[in-house]
Amino acid sequence: MNDSTQSAYEALCQHLRQTAVLESIDHLLGWDERTLMPVAAAEHRADQMTLLAGLIHQRNTDPQIGHWIDVLIDSPLAEEEHSDAGTVIRQIKRQFEKLSKLPQSLVEQLARTAVEGQQIWQKARAEDDYAAFAPIMKKTIELKRQQADAVGFPECRYDALLDDFEPQERTSNVRRVLAGLRDELVPLICQIADSGRSPDIGLLRRHYPAAVQEKFGQQAARRIGFSFDRGRLDETVHPFCSGLGPNDTRITTRYEEQFFPSAFFGILHEAGHGIYDQGLRSEWYGLPPGKDVSLGIHESQSRMWENQVGRSRAFWEYNFPHAQAAFPAALADVSLDDFYFAMNDVRPSLIRVEADEATYNLHILIRFELEQALMEDQLTVEDLPDAWNQKYEDYLGARPTNDADGVLQDIHWSGGAIGYFPTYSLGNLYAAQLFATAHRDLGDLDQQFASGQFDSLREWLQQNIHRRGQCYPAAELVELVTGEPLNHKFLIDQLRAKLSPLYGLS
Repeated sequence: MNDSTQSAYEALCQHLRQTAVLESIDHLLGWDERTLMPVAAAEHRADQMTLLAGLIHQRNTDPQIGHWIDVLIDSPLAEEEHSDAGTVIRQIKRQFEKLSKLPQSLVEQLARTAVEGQQIWQKARAEDDYAAFAPIMKKTIELKRQQADAVGFPECRYDALLDDFEPQERTSNVRRVLAGLRDELVPLICQIADSGRSPDIGLLRRHYPAAVQEKFGQQAARRIGFSFDRGRLDETVHPFCSGLGPNDTRITTRYEEQFFPSAFFGILHEAGHGIYDQGLRSEWYGLPPGKDVSLGIHESQSRMWENQVGRSRAFWEYNFPHAQAAFPAALADVSLDDFYFAMNDVRPSLIRVEADEATYNLHILIRFELEQALMEDQLTVEDLPDAWNQKYEDYLGARPTNDADGVLQDIHWSGGAIGYFPTYSLGNLYAAQLFATAHRDLGDLDQQFASGQFDSLREWLQQNIHRRGQCYPAAELVELVTGEPLNHKFLIDQLRAKLSPLYGLS
């Protein structure tokens, strides 16, 4: 390798690291907007984030990146595509070519509309006023169509937007995977409904003081491995995790004093995201080997800690005595069996973030289908609430009586995150397959969880997922780790193994 090649590689890496610092500032402003920012500051925040979006886009599409890539693409550094250096070159080439197709004016419009949209959504949701939200939603959809048309797509517009969150994935493949999952989920849900069994979920709707929930949730997050020396927990309207840097990961939740699972599983879920961020290689910060590979893989980490771990009996064998000590008025007369059954209640509901493991993916399928229809001009923004309500009735047998619990319940569309939702279901599938492999590799995880030991699973994930960064595409990474391509049977098998004894299924 000659000096000019090494010089080009080092210059590219320095440029990318500096850009990552700018991106972290943008993420910090986004975190503040959704946690602490005064409502009246929204217009100025939009100015700040629009300016940053433009500067970041300029750096990501700087022609010099193209020159560096030309020098590096056929160099020895790029020979092994899955090496750290090869990953930098391969991934940045792909990013540069994609982003260079986007006009800066469109990038800035998207950034400004996202800030405005989230502020309008928050007020519209609180007031159950879809009409107030519809104009900014219409503007967002039009801008996302422009984005898709600008970057191009192999089969449909939605491919271009899905690629932002799940690189190299196709809408047609996600549609096929979700259809297969749906075909096995629906009969299972019907079996449960016909079983004649149901837990007493009233015990979860007793009084659980928010301050105690916060302390209990922090303890659980720390136990599974989220470092509060490198992160923090705050309150927000719609829970999220924001990785601002190697030693600054922010997680959030929302508290409902009359429904314990909402905040607790929100904390476990976001802590799972945070553990992934904290497990990335800090020496590669800002570069592809130090970044998460996709939102589906990111979601697999959060869903695993929330569901495979947090809803397991073994987890509560250890944590239930702590819960009883924290909430004596609510749980003193409750048995572990009743609490565990309540935590795994399966019934159709209106709210995605409170849905059980079995019905959750039907919520995602609804959003996935609606997004495609919006992008392909098959559905108007004005007709979206009716379409939403009808799909909920068709898929879950539950029809929203207001838009706050219907089409306005999620923040994603207000921020322009079209193409994001399917990554939740991909995450559920990845999580189940990865967890089955971890269980095979690590032995009796239930025994470990029941004694409060979670280190071996976290370390296994760090070694197999976190520290590999973007060195492998998501689908290839899962096959490398588990030995086979993504298969929905792992999730179905795990759900049946857990739910059959609870509901007396054959």
